[in-house]
Amino acid sequence: MNDKKHLGHQAKKRFGQNFLHNEAVISDIVDAINPEPGENLVEIGPGLGALTEPVVERAGKISVVELDRDLAHRLRHHPFIADDLTIYETDALKFDFAQLATKEKPLRIFGNLPYNISTPLIFHLLTFKDQVQDMHFMLQKEVVERMAAGPHCKAYGRLSIMTQYQCQVFPVMEIGPEAFRPAPKVDSAIVRLIPHAHIANPVKDIKALNTICLAAFNQRRKTIRNSFKKLISVAQLAELNIDANLRPENLSLDEYIKLANFIVDHPPEVEPVKEKRHMARNKLAQRANNNGNEDSASEVE
Repeated sequence: MNDKKHLGHQAKKRFGQNFLHNEAVISDIVDAINPEPGENLVEIGPGLGALTEPVVERAGKISVVELDRDLAHRLRHHPFIADDLTIYETDALKFDFAQLATKEKPLRIFGNLPYNISTPLIFHLLTFKDQVQDMHFMLQKEVVERMAAGPHCKAYGRLSIMTQYQCQVFPVMEIGPEAFRPAPKVDSAIVRLIPHAHIANPVKDIKALNTICLAAFNQRRKTIRNSFKKLISVAQLAELNIDANLRPENLSLDEYIKLANFIVDHPPEVEPVKEKRHMARNKLAQRANNNGNEDSASEVE
């Protein structure tokens, strides 16, 4: 039996396709999303329609973003829901989600995100947070743990800080590999992200926050005196009342905001650390062996 084929479609490794088939799990996910008629619902990577069909049944018309031309073709000719779908056959990483939002109808985005590009896709979606009501995603369980992690733990990192600064993060449920065909080699989880309506301690420039996080967690075993040496001196850290001997995971979100605001006001003289694009296929993606899930959509700390 070919376990990589589901409903006549051969799962494509390059798109990280693993297809949800467990009806009870699908029902629980749709209940968590709680779609309502008239809402501005957008699904990323609808795949074979495991979530799409029940969401349309509850809410009516929705928009979907699907990269796989074969799956987009199937959706255009779906016997029951084709007329209720507005299909954007494109890469979600490059898609302008703002074009789908209105002031009266913010976006409710959901989907099974391919695990091999889930983190950059989350960062891309966060750039549209002002047009978003909420987001519900299936992700690798480890990624959800990182998104929700607090200081002083191994899972805490750039993804934790950048996500929590912009959203409330709620892990919803965990899902085993057996709910998919083909079964991934990792556990999965659903996360709910609700963008903050108001940020009490705003950063002056979110790019600076990202720069600080990259410098900190690119070499997370170093103390921050070494991680930040191109950005902030030990004397300046002392002025900010931050111990230079701490490691990156020991700093709170507010302390990272303080550091980001400092480099906005005192720009470093040397070029700061840049994101390592080659890390797109990082340890998480390798560990998952490119086993994503139903959708089509690089994993960086």
